[in-house]
Amino acid sequence: MEKRRFHWNSHPRWNIYKGSPVILNELNWTQALERVFIENRREDSSLRWQVFGSATGVTRYYPGKSASGLITHSKIKSKLTLQGSTYIQGASSPKDMVIIVDVSGSVSGLTLKLMKTSVMEMLDTLSDDDYVNVARFNEKADAVVPCFRTLVQANVRNKKIFKEAVMLMQAKGTTDYKSGFTFAFEQLLNESSAPRANCNKMIMMFTDGGEDRAQDIFEKYNWPNKTVRVFTFSVGQHNYDVTPLQWIACANKGYYFEIPSIGAIRINTQEYLDVLGRPMVLAGSKAKQVQWTNVYQDALGLGLVITGTMPVFNLTVDSGSSQVKNQLILGVMGVDIAISEVKKKTPTYRVTNGYTFAIDPNGYVLLHPNLRPKIINFREPVTLDFLDAELEDTNKEEIRQQMIDGKSGQRKIKTLIKSVDERYIDEALRTYTWTPVDGTDYSLGLVLPTYSENHIKANLKYMFENLVNMLYLLLREYCNDLELSNNNTEFLLNFIALMEKVTPDSKQCNFVFFFVALCLYLMSDFIFTFLTRRYGFLAVFAATDGGITRVFPNKAAETWEEDPEPFNASYYRRSLDNKGYIFRAPYRTGILVSTAVDITIGGKTIKPADKLLYLNIVSSQSHFKVHFCLCVQDLLCYLIDDGGFLIMSNQKDDWNKVGLFFSDVDPYLMHALYNNSFYNRKQSYDYQSVCERLPNSEAGAARRGVFVV
Repeated sequence: MEKRRFHWNSHPRWNIYKGSPVILNELNWTQALERVFIENRREDSSLRWQVFGSATGVTRYYPGKSASGLITHSKIKSKLTLQGSTYIQGASSPKDMVIIVDVSGSVSGLTLKLMKTSVMEMLDTLSDDDYVNVARFNEKADAVVPCFRTLVQANVRNKKIFKEAVMLMQAKGTTDYKSGFTFAFEQLLNESSAPRANCNKMIMMFTDGGEDRAQDIFEKYNWPNKTVRVFTFSVGQHNYDVTPLQWIACANKGYYFEIPSIGAIRINTQEYLDVLGRPMVLAGSKAKQVQWTNVYQDALGLGLVITGTMPVFNLTVDSGSSQVKNQLILGVMGVDIAISEVKKKTPTYRVTNGYTFAIDPNGYVLLHPNLRPKIINFREPVTLDFLDAELEDTNKEEIRQQMIDGKSGQRKIKTLIKSVDERYIDEALRTYTWTPVDGTDYSLGLVLPTYSENHIKANLKYMFENLVNMLYLLLREYCNDLELSNNNTEFLLNFIALMEKVTPDSKQCNFVFFFVALCLYLMSDFIFTFLTRRYGFLAVFAATDGGITRVFPNKAAETWEEDPEPFNASYYRRSLDNKGYIFRAPYRTGILVSTAVDITIGGKTIKPADKLLYLNIVSSQSHFKVHFCLCVQDLLCYLIDDGGFLIMSNQKDDWNKVGLFFSDVDPYLMHALYNNSFYNRKQSYDYQSVCERLPNSEAGAARRGVFVV
């Protein structure tokens, strides 16, 4: 039954010959994984993709078919193959690496191009757990990026800076290995306070060859303990003696590689991982720890995911009298976890205007309401730092560091909050609570406003009459047996039918949500009748934490354009953090005014709902003109909200500008208001967007009617 529902598949790496005996043997012995994959799925139905990536380049994945059909090789290619960062992170330990590149005059031309490409491929083998610096050397050595004076984290941004600098390298001068190795050892052995991986230390040297062995440098910095591995790469086709390069590598627990052409770059710049994996194999089960990747977009359709990886060791013993234990990593096992599944476990709707978040040991968010990458590159992880996900301040820097260090804590701070529509910034009080997640290197945080630190508990047995067509009931799972429907009326009828069978405080229902959702039903008709008699009120709305939005009169529900989920609506969340009334204009042909409902019980205040008024724009402007501007037409009278947007004006010509930023209405007056501190300016950046690539005007071909002779 399980085999009929799910398929499994294999995929050799693109640059591997499928008929190779090594590959055929790999395909043969990995067939046993089918039973393991199926059994895992039976034990845990929430398992998504299960993948095994071998060191030879074969990938086994299960299931082999997605909901949209068979998985193409182009999709699986970015999953868990040898060239993927997922495999590299699972097959090796964190690294401190210094790359030194010979830029003497002899490496000009094709050899220099090969070196540049090789260095960029080497950088791609590093993850956010690694630290790196890149230097060029001839008679002297210096960093290719002058501002990187020490090793820096090998994240996407830093690697991009390195690659741009590497492409600008030029060949000149003579070769001096001692200058390059001295620079590298001082970088690695420098006792500075800069962060390091503090695990594997290594030097990668790219050169076309030379006679010097730099033995005195190794005696000074690395012998006899040999704490730094040295890998040497002979690049290009030449007639130099490579014996010194081989000696340097073997004398410092490294390895020697040759890169004669561009086709050898990828394989030979990744072979060093096998050398680093040997101590892990010898360590056995102690080294078998689950490594979690950064968040990335799954090429197979799961959306944003993280992958847990674990190395697979070869535990056989080589035949012969020596009986030497095998030191090879067979591959890496991986299991995907969708971020959407993690979100389902978080109490999103219990923490009104609060949220949960989680970060990894590098400070990148695994879970955060602002984690919304705009453009996805399947080859790169989604790396959004916690400080970039929020408006930064010094308190959050300390919170981030404590979470990275695996500590627990709590702190109440005043912080800036950006509105959902990103038009406003409010100052609000928030309580940050954080703790490490057992069994992982993640840390979980909870952010709460003061009015969300308590909630109402009650036995609720209300009548459900006259609710249809007066309520928007959000499609949440209020009760376990509630049948969902996209039609609001049908959903509400299903809700009422269920309430006839069970009480709201039944164990089948989330009565905390339910009470907050129904607290609006207790409001008197004062809101729905008295206010509509004054100043051109077109409609009155009320929205609650529970996902219910009540409308009066009923026909106003047909023109409701706000997000039906109050949690995602800017008006709702801003009202909770501000006293008084919040304006939004224009709303269709009117102005939307909202304010929070405060309830104080036993000295503790909660805000379970919002009241909203829909104002007729003409009537409200006329009322504003009479009562506040004294009907003086020559007087420029404006009502501007706290974000600098025009709400009302006594000038009829400005009525069609309601809702615009006031600088677009009267830039000189807005400049004066800013200079006199009526408004402050706060810059923020969207680190998840990517600039569109400009089209190349010179790339077009000539028209068919034009002939070139």
